Amino acid sequence: MKHLPLVWAALWRKKTRTILTLLSIVVAFFLFGLLQGVNAAFNRGVELANVDRLVVINRIALTEQLPYAYMAQIDAVEGVRGTAFATWFGGYYQEPKNFIFAAPVDIDRYLAVVPEIVVDSAEVDAMKRTRTGALVGIEAMQKYGWKVGDHIPIHSTIWPHGDVNNLDWEFDIVGTYDFPTDRSQTQGMLFNHGYFDEARLYGKGTVGWYLVRVQDPTQAAAVAKRIDALFANSPNETKTQSEKEFSQSFLKQFGDINFIANAIIGAVFFTLLFLTGNTMMQSVRERIPELAILKTLGYSDGAVLTLVLFEALLMCVIAAGAGLALAYLAFPALKNYIGVATLPWPVIGTGLTVAALLAALVGLPPALHARRLNIVDALTER
Repeated sequence: MKHLPLVWAALWRKKTRTILTLLSIVVAFFLFGLLQGVNAAFNRGVELANVDRLVVINRIALTEQLPYAYMAQIDAVEGVRGTAFATWFGGYYQEPKNFIFAAPVDIDRYLAVVPEIVVDSAEVDAMKRTRTGALVGIEAMQKYGWKVGDHIPIHSTIWPHGDVNNLDWEFDIVGTYDFPTDRSQTQGMLFNHGYFDEARLYGKGTVGWYLVRVQDPTQAAAVAKRIDALFANSPNETKTQSEKEFSQSFLKQFGDINFIANAIIGAVFFTLLFLTGNTMMQSVRERIPELAILKTLGYSDGAVLTLVLFEALLMCVIAAGAGLALAYLAFPALKNYIGVATLPWPVIGTGLTVAALLAALVGLPPALHARRLNIVDALTER
């Protein structure tokens, strides 16, 4: 650390150039933090997918419905422990930006298949007694300022209520639920399938998809094949996947988030590599006589190389830290869109590692050049 003042002075030899370079690195790592944070948030649902659950959808597409009658047949398949269902409701509260994942379910079946959901049994009973009753996730309750007992309207973008001109549905909040393993799952709402099926204009007697809990997770693939074989060559053939595979395919409907994020980041860092590398090379070329003097004062070739590398590391890490800090502060603004309010710490750790790697790549060529300097030639600027 005793050489820090020397490295710091060298770094600020050309203040304007240093400031512009630092700003470039800050912007690059700000984008890195945001994009990789969003990517990690989307992948979190995939990583937390339950290994003993399958998802059964229509082979044509998720938007195509399946007959309600399939449930009894799936229940009878060897290896199935329990079956539930849900339907994409496409709901929002007051404005389209206030999307809420509302799903009509048979609450007893749903809780048996998705035991991660934590809900008071008295509130479950209240939902079953109340035709328009709904259980709302704790984060959705906080977001919209709702409380138990509220009567709320939810607009569906898909399902008319009674007639084609009425897309607004009325619900009574009878309780809340939590999902401790993944709080992003608490931005939704569960309501009675019986109310939904009776009141909707079309699609009666159908569901969007089935959730199947298997007895032995190691036999999940075999159970999936049995379910699909059961409905082969029927008017509504099925496609059964593990919950993880389903989550991945669902995300890809919006595009390959991972590829898009990495492509943008790759392009940014490719440009940054040349920009920062050129800055370091120019900085060292301007200081060749000074580096030669350091050698005459007793600094070894290795010490000079270390000083140049440390200068590159200091510049990259400081700027990267600032960019990641800005991304950390900005990330809560994305909560309404991705369900996560904090930039994941692994993204910050990866960012700092990338900054160190960038410093090595841009600092090593000029550092090796400084190491090979001949004192006489350097002092005469030859």
